[in-house]
Amino acid sequence: MASPLGRIEGWPVPHAAAAVVARGEGGVATVATHGPVDRPFPLASVTKLLTTAAVLVAVEEEVVGLDSTAGPEGSTVAHLLAHASGLGPDGGVMAPPGARRIYSNAGFEALADVVADAAALAFATYLGEGVLEPLAMAGTHLDGSPAHGATSTVADLARLAGELLAPRLLAPSTVARATAVAFPGLDGVLPGFGPQRPNDWGLGFELRDNKAPHWTGAHNSPATFGHFGRSGTFLWADPAASLACVVLTDQAFDRWAAVAWPQLSDAVLAEWG
Repeated sequence: MASPLGRIEGWPVPHAAAAVVARGEGGVATVATHGPVDRPFPLASVTKLLTTAAVLVAVEEEVVGLDSTAGPEGSTVAHLLAHASGLGPDGGVMAPPGARRIYSNAGFEALADVVADAAALAFATYLGEGVLEPLAMAGTHLDGSPAHGATSTVADLARLAGELLAPRLLAPSTVARATAVAFPGLDGVLPGFGPQRPNDWGLGFELRDNKAPHWTGAHNSPATFGHFGRSGTFLWADPAASLACVVLTDQAFDRWAAVAWPQLSDAVLAEWG
């Protein structure tokens, strides 16, 4: 029987690659791949998962704290990670901290600046030394914005997915806290999918929860977390199913993805969940 990942061959995209990662008694392993898994793709906002991991490393190393002042007056590192600082998408204060969920690239750029200043290192260097090198992600590079400027491969992101399913670089308690709802009850807009009430988010991770519509599958558990990017990319991890899925394409997110991604996710869960 053909792998569900073969569905990507029918997508209206120039190139695509995918992987499924599973957690079992022996640890985590990539159980299926399809397409050019070593081909670099622009990640767009999946970059935020890399930046989040670096910020969480900085928190564990006590370079910064989740309660450290960052962003607009009254905002903290935690507010910025959770898109709850009040910063608008590309800057400018639109609300008090903790009042609304406003998806903000500017917030992630501010986070990188805070870590870089506290560590006295360029953020790309801190990311490389703290995350990419320990996870053997040699095909991943941050050459632009820490909100949307990285390139990576499916093979590399499968290693990140494995870390999220079974943390070793980060403490499991850190990942658990980061994938729980931060600042509960905030309404907001999930880019590409419209208003969500509430628009739950973790510390850097977008949460499936009970959102509808959503880019993950109807059978993904509410505990699913991850991110998608406008360049046609996504990574989700579903701890209830002990599975993660990575897909990278070079076709911008549009209606095709809003239909195809949930269908693929449900097929992955049916096969390996």
